[in-house]
Amino acid sequence: MAEPLKVGLIVGREWSMPPALIEEIRGRNAGVIAEFVKLGGTRMNEPVPYRVIVDRISHEVPYYRTYLKNAALQGVKVVNDPFMWSADDKFFGASLAVRMGVASPKTLVLPNKDYVPGIVHDESLRNLMYPLDWDWIISYVGMPCVLKDAHGGGWKDVYVVHSKEELLARYNQSGTLTMILQEFIQWDEYARCMVLGQERVHVMRYDPRTRYYAPEHGFSTELYTRLLEDALKLCRALGYDMNTCEFAIKDGVPYAIDFMNCAPDMDIYSLGEVNFRWCVQNMADMCIALAKGEAMTADRYTWRTHAKVTRNA
Repeated sequence: MAEPLKVGLIVGREWSMPPALIEEIRGRNAGVIAEFVKLGGTRMNEPVPYRVIVDRISHEVPYYRTYLKNAALQGVKVVNDPFMWSADDKFFGASLAVRMGVASPKTLVLPNKDYVPGIVHDESLRNLMYPLDWDWIISYVGMPCVLKDAHGGGWKDVYVVHSKEELLARYNQSGTLTMILQEFIQWDEYARCMVLGQERVHVMRYDPRTRYYAPEHGFSTELYTRLLEDALKLCRALGYDMNTCEFAIKDGVPYAIDFMNCAPDMDIYSLGEVNFRWCVQNMADMCIALAKGEAMTADRYTWRTHAKVTRNA
């Protein structure tokens, strides 16, 4: 009897989705099992016993990210691709969205406020204009606007500012972070789209003020279709197999304001039972298909069938 294929999970503090996913995969009896990865130092070109590894925390634990790059080199399908995740940022994403015909707020990236030790301002930064022309910067994005970390997530270091003085105060506290400034969309509705395997889309009505996910999206068919198609465009272009795309909807137009959520919230206590079950079941479908897939790519194992898109009605 053949040994079952393995899916490994690398996780942080979350404790509703990971065990539920492990049990869901095991319960399918599909010749695939799932378990938590255990690490304690990694040799160069060390063999990896997994066909797929789901990464939920390497953005905050650098050793995990290094391990996952080695895993990809050994032929493991890593969700999400650690090389793209390391290189991506919100300014690049905003520019990419516009190039693809997806509506996006006006976005501008700012020089860092502070730098690592060893940077001498009048010698190391000779390419930078100083002082910054804040009036020109504000005239591009307007007021109010959003200041946020280009590499951040989880709503950390995100500020809605209403004046030049407030903007400067927040910027002066940003330290070595690379901050972007973005047009604030006075939204009428708001959506978060969970996208798995660049095929499966779950459109959710979301309120960022209360962090509430509605059990039903309630969007019109036309708006729902556009949200689904725009989310797929973005995730396929970026190569993410697990992501949420956020859209601020104004006058019927969905503006993509954040779609670099590569370890998206999948907790039952925030998503609610309906959305949580969709995530667990479709994550299991994706992981099993990736583990059993044979199509070869740069990271060795992947699964694509763009002929069919799984969506919520």
